[in-house]
Amino acid sequence: MEKINNVTEFIFWGLSQSPEIEKVCFVVFSVFYIIILLGNLLIMLTVCLNNLFKSPMYFFLSFLSLVDICYSSVTAPKMIVDLLAKDKTISYVGCMLQLFGVHFFGCTEIFILTVMAYDRYMAICKPLHYTTIMDQERCNKMLLGTWVGGFLHSIIQVALVVQLPFCGPNEIDHYFCDVHPVLKLACTDTYIVGVVVTVNSGTIALGSFVILLISYSIILVSLRKQSAEGRRKALSTCGSHIAVVIIFFGPCTFMYMRPDTTFSEDKMVAVFYTIITPMLNPLIYTLRNAEVKNAMKKLWGRNVFLEAKGKK
Repeated sequence: MEKINNVTEFIFWGLSQSPEIEKVCFVVFSVFYIIILLGNLLIMLTVCLNNLFKSPMYFFLSFLSLVDICYSSVTAPKMIVDLLAKDKTISYVGCMLQLFGVHFFGCTEIFILTVMAYDRYMAICKPLHYTTIMDQERCNKMLLGTWVGGFLHSIIQVALVVQLPFCGPNEIDHYFCDVHPVLKLACTDTYIVGVVVTVNSGTIALGSFVILLISYSIILVSLRKQSAEGRRKALSTCGSHIAVVIIFFGPCTFMYMRPDTTFSEDKMVAVFYTIITPMLNPLIYTLRNAEVKNAMKKLWGRNVFLEAKGKK
């Protein structure tokens, strides 16, 4: 069948149809986005200037912050602008690029969280071999694997959508382009495509979540053999990881581990993994991690000292 595509742009319904609610959302999400940028940049700066890249945990944490900035920037700026706009439009090409970005950075974040769980497993369960196993070369390869995995996943998602015909309507009941809302607009049967999308996204989300659960279960069991101080430090670090995993994987599982259907709650659920999680990551990792807090204090203290010295 020849592909017919009369749609050159899509129209978002946005988060709400109420102008008053949209104005409140504009202020709230603008603040959230600023926190995302500043918080994650602060973590990256702290890791870089304190030379914490040598530690695999902080090496991956810095790139998690980078992915969080990119991930939220794919949807948040457009959403914030649209909250005050009368016409919430996006071009067909822009929609496909946004769909690619959401799945690329989202999948990369899933893989980085999985790698971080593996790193904690090695550090706690195999401490004598940790530095040998998690050397810089292996960390670089694992990081490259997360980006390649995210790219391949996203390419598959976009390839499934771009080959579909769109001949109208062109209104998306969402605030960004995601697979399920866009599939509803295709003027052909999308059952097979929907199944492939669900299998692709669902396998990654559920598979990674199961791996994470197994890793942290083994870690928690192995902590019984350690001293009280060792358990406290390990639980502090792993606790922050577990909190991020629950906040991120819960909404992702709800969205992508189901058939090609959409619900009115999808937009609110999507806010959690596109905005709330990238905003909470810096808070969770800094408040529950003494080493990061100390590094930030040293960085802040050094900057204040240099500034005071410069004024003399």
